[in-house]
Amino acid sequence: MTTVDVVIPVHNEERDLPRCVDRLLTDLPKLFPHDFRVTIADNASTDRTWEIAEELMGEHAGVRGVRLPSKGRGGALKEVWSVSDAEVLAYMDVDLSTDLRALAPLVAPLLSGHSDLAIGSRLAHGARVVRGVKREVISRCYNALLHVSLGTHVTDAQCGFKAIHARAAHRLLPHVEDTGWFFDTELLVLAERAGLRVHEVPVDWVDDPHSSVDILATALADLRGIARLRRSSPALPVTAPERVEA
Repeated sequence: MTTVDVVIPVHNEERDLPRCVDRLLTDLPKLFPHDFRVTIADNASTDRTWEIAEELMGEHAGVRGVRLPSKGRGGALKEVWSVSDAEVLAYMDVDLSTDLRALAPLVAPLLSGHSDLAIGSRLAHGARVVRGVKREVISRCYNALLHVSLGTHVTDAQCGFKAIHARAAHRLLPHVEDTGWFFDTELLVLAERAGLRVHEVPVDWVDDPHSSVDILATALADLRGIARLRRSSPALPVTAPERVEA
């Protein structure tokens, strides 16, 4: 069994994928004390992303790839996490905006049994973030909306740097409906509704100025997702959520 499966969801990322994998394979053995595998989750790329993924798999034994027919980060994570043999399932964005030194403290409470799910937070005390005012304001407003509308306790629902114990993933994933960017938020809401323990790790994070995320479309999808979760009854037994501070 692999200890940690580090999943990189990609859609048309031929430029960033080789650099991402090279950096993971070079830096993580020095920074991360556990064995790991890198899994490229290609969700319906139309450029050379999958060809590059195949080349990387041929060159490195610790890299595998899955090609999915439908676009959507959430759908890719759900598909890959559901069949992974690893004890801990993690993911990070291909631009590696989050400092990789945060991976060890992200995973540690999951392996120890202290927590069920761990998230990187750009808004927790101790985080160091470099990004524009617009994205900072949007992020803070979004998380404030989650607190008010869904009663969440986490500080940063959408940072692309998360990990979950396989035991918790197998419990939660069948109930997660969103296949896009709202996947993270829905997973966290269901975890808190089920009384699972969520650990937050303040991260060092530098914004990618070339990000292809459509902010308006993502915001509208998030609002629809929030409305859906407000209407739905909890999919899992509800207990008082227990938050573990970083």
